[in-house]
This record gives sequence, structure tokens and C-alpha cells, in this order.
Amino acid sequence: MSTTLTTPISAQDLAGIRVGDVIRLSGRLVTCRDVAHRRLVEEHRALPVDVHDGAILHAGPIVRPSATARSGFEMVSVGPTTSMRMEKFEYEFIKQTGVRLIVGKGGMGPGTVAGCQEFGALHCVFPAGNAVIAATEVEEIEDAQWRDLGMPETLWVNRVRDFGPLIVSIDTHGDNLFEQQRARYEQRREQVLAELRTKVGFIK
Repeated sequence: MSTTLTTPISAQDLAGIRVGDVIRLSGRLVTCRDVAHRRLVEEHRALPVDVHDGAILHAGPIVRPSATARSGFEMVSVGPTTSMRMEKFEYEFIKQTGVRLIVGKGGMGPGTVAGCQEFGALHCVFPAGNAVIAATEVEEIEDAQWRDLGMPETLWVNRVRDFGPLIVSIDTHGDNLFEQQRARYEQRREQVLAELRTKVGFIK
């Protein structure tokens, strides 16, 4: 299934979306990665950007000054970073912020699964290696917060249109696409090994 979501996103918007579906996002997308998660969860510092019913992107973008943009910045490259680094924070992050859509690279674990199922959120993966293409889907950088963290960790508030494709890896029903594929691989591996043993078992 292919769906377009527009922020703000409601729990009802996500109810029919399942792992493996492809979605695109329009509206506001905030880059938010390691240090911002740590500040919120471990240092108990409220985010300076409201992401309730919104979307975040695990990414460390490349941004340059712009004389024409209202914020003074424009996006050059915005590839996703490895989401698993945020795994230990993500349940509390979802709980505290009410974020609905988390975008990154690679899978996430049981904490994120629990957060998505309990509070109604999705984790999606953006295809790796397409950081420049992703930047073309950023219409404007509207704001920048926590700039003391440096360019990669700053909360860049972006207005995007048809951002994606985003592949749903964790849905609100508690399904995890990466774990499903892992289990399928293990099953197929055992089947293949069993067939090979019958053919080469004579070799000592």
C-alpha cells in the first residue's frame, strides 16, 4: 500500500498502515538524533521544537547559508543515520513527545516496537545513499534549534513535500519488518542447509 501523510498526523491516520507499506510525508520534518534524544531522556530537557503528532528524521544533514531563505539556511544533503543508535532512548522519546513518525536507516528493536504500539507511531526507513535526492524534497528550512550541538545534531525544522519513499519497518500493531525478514532468512537457511547436506553428506 502507498500512502501520503501530512503533519499533524493522528493515530487514526496510522491505523491501516502495516510494515512493508510505502508512504510519503508532507509538512514538517525535524532532524533529531543522538544528542537531542539524550538531552530529552537523560537530562530531562524539553525539546525546543514541538513534535507532537509530528515527524522526526534520524539524520545529520549538510546545510549551507542562504541569502534568500527566511531562516538563512538551505539543505544540501540529508541522508538518514543509523536508527539503532537511538534505540535505548526511543520508547521514552515517543512517550514524552507524542511523535507519530520516526524516519531513519536500518531497523530498531523492542523498545521502539513497544513505543510505536503503545503510543501509536511508525518507524520508517529512507533508502540509504540518496541524501542529495532527499534534500531536493525539502522545500524550506524553517528554523534551527540547539545550534550549539553543531550542524549534524542541530534540530533542523524542515518543510517537506512528498518526502520519501519511506518503507514502514515498525507499525502500530507491533510488527517489525526487519525481525520478520530475519526469521524468514533463518527458516530458509535451515532448509537450504538441509538440502545441501543430502547432496554432499558423503564427503568426509
